[in-house]
Order: sequence, then C-alpha cells, then structure tokens
Amino acid sequence: MHERIAQIRQAALESAQSAASVQELTNARVRFLGKKGELTTLLRSMGQLPPEERPLFGRLVNEVRDELERVWAEREQELFRLEEEQRLQAEALDWTLPGRRPSRGTLHPITQVINEAKEIFTSMGYEVVEGPEVEWDYYNFEALNIPPDHPARDMQDTFFFSDKLLLRSQTSSVQIRTMEQRRPPVRIIAPGKVYRADADITHSPMFHQIEGLVVDEGITFADLKGTLQLFIERMFGPEAKARFRPSYFPFTEPSAEVDISCIMCGGRGCRVCKDTGWLEILGCGMVDPRVLRVVNYDPEVVSGFAFGMGVERIAMLRYGINDIRLLFENDVRFLKQFGR
Repeated sequence: MHERIAQIRQAALESAQSAASVQELTNARVRFLGKKGELTTLLRSMGQLPPEERPLFGRLVNEVRDELERVWAEREQELFRLEEEQRLQAEALDWTLPGRRPSRGTLHPITQVINEAKEIFTSMGYEVVEGPEVEWDYYNFEALNIPPDHPARDMQDTFFFSDKLLLRSQTSSVQIRTMEQRRPPVRIIAPGKVYRADADITHSPMFHQIEGLVVDEGITFADLKGTLQLFIERMFGPEAKARFRPSYFPFTEPSAEVDISCIMCGGRGCRVCKDTGWLEILGCGMVDPRVLRVVNYDPEVVSGFAFGMGVERIAMLRYGINDIRLLFENDVRFLKQFGR
C-alpha cells in the first residue's frame, strides 16, 4: 500500500508539471483527486487493512493529498500567468500600422438622382423652387384646370384634411404659386415630396417628383422635346433615345407621355420593358391657355411647356431596382451599393 501511495504521488506530480494549460491541470486533478480519482479510490480501500495499520495509512494518504493540492494551486497560478502573457502577446497592437478609417455614409439614391437632375436643369438655366407640402385645393387642383367635379381627380387618390386642405399630390402647385408672383420669362423646376393613397411594389404613398415649367414668348413643343431629350441623354447616357406618345393631362394641351429606350436591353425587347423596347419615364405638354389665364398671363402673347417625373421611377430605371419599397426600408446593405 505504501508503494502504491508513492506511485500515485509521483504520477500526480509529473502530471502537474507537464500540464501545458489550466484545463490540462484540471483534468489531471480530477484523475487523481476527484470522486473517482486514484488517490480517493485508494483511501476508500482502507477498510481492507488490519485495524492497526489504518491510522498510518490514512495519515500518509492525507499528507499526499495536501501536498498535491498545494502543488496544483501553485502550478495553476503559474499557468494562469503564462496564458495571460500569451493572450496579451497575441492581442498586442502594432502602433506603427496605419489606422483603419471608419466607413463613410453616402447620399440616398433618391437624393443622388434629385441632385443630378438639379445639376442638369440648372446648367440649362432653370431655377430650383420649392413650395408647401400641405397645400390648398386651389393650387393642387382648381388652378390647374381640375375643378371639383373633374374626372381627373379620380386619377389621384389624394389625402384630404378638409374640403380645401390636403397633402399635395403633385408639385405642379409650385408652378401656380411661382407664376402668381412673377411675370414671364419663367424657367423653373420644382422637386419635392408628394402624397397619394397608393402602395405596392411600384408605388409608395409618399414619393418624390420633379416638375418643370417654362413660360416665355415663342415657346414651342420643339423646345420641350429638345429639353427632355438633353435631360434623358445626360441622365441615362448618350445612347438613350426618347419617344413621345400622345396623352392627356388637364393642365397641358397638347400632352404627351415620354418613353426612353430600355436601358436593360438597349431597345431590343426584354422582360423589363415587356418586349416593347421602351420604358415610360415622364409626362409633359404645352401649358393649357386656361392655366395661363388663371395667373393673369396672356396666352396670345406667351406660351409655355411643363413636364413632371417621378424621382423613384428614375432611380429604379437607372439602378435596376425592381421594388420601390427597397428605397424606403433603409437596409444598410442595400444603401451601401450607391456609395460614391
């Protein structure tokens, strides 16, 4: 029995010294001093010894246990220090390395499109003007040749506060306010938010428009076509073509819808353009004489043209976005794609 105690002691001390980590040391302690450890099992066998040998045997086992506990405690502290030094060395910072620049934010794609449109039109001599988003029915409809009983009001699901007060459904109201305050010549664009009760993958209850207006002597439809063709080429590239289709708007006559050659297939026809080769982009027309009379302009002396486009529509076409809701969900992974 005494030889067995000596063998266990020697094996335990060697295990403590050879342990390379605190975990290995813990495993060795369980092997020798745990509930089923070798020294614990030996102590439980003391009942097999003659009564006169038991006191000496018990004292020897306890001395070995105390010694091992002390040795393991010292070794544990030593291993803790070694592991801490290794961790600190692994995590050491090299102060000579260049710093990491924090990621920079970027303008929202809608803001980028608005800014680019402003640059294009201001380079052509246009002035940027703004107006209220909470608007009177008069400026949003009546002054634009859309009286209360006009069927064109059904085309715009408007948010009304009262019979006379509403959230503007178009920035055309800014054109009326501007013409009330100025005499020709007038050359403006009016970017801003508008609101309509409509929401799906291609419509939002709040979206952005850019409307333009030119009024002066001798303004013709040819001026309108040239202006929009230049805008389209600068926004979508010199290869983009424009197509004008007859349409109807209460405040312009004649009116037209403008299509551009599909930017996905180059006009050859694809799923995006429904195999037509064209994509609708905006509406336009010559200002109706009745609108000019409302602001005390003489339609016999001056004429003008107006156009309006949805900014989200421009952004979706330009960047190949197939769901308008992506523009408003503020998913950072999506927005990072438009960094400049």
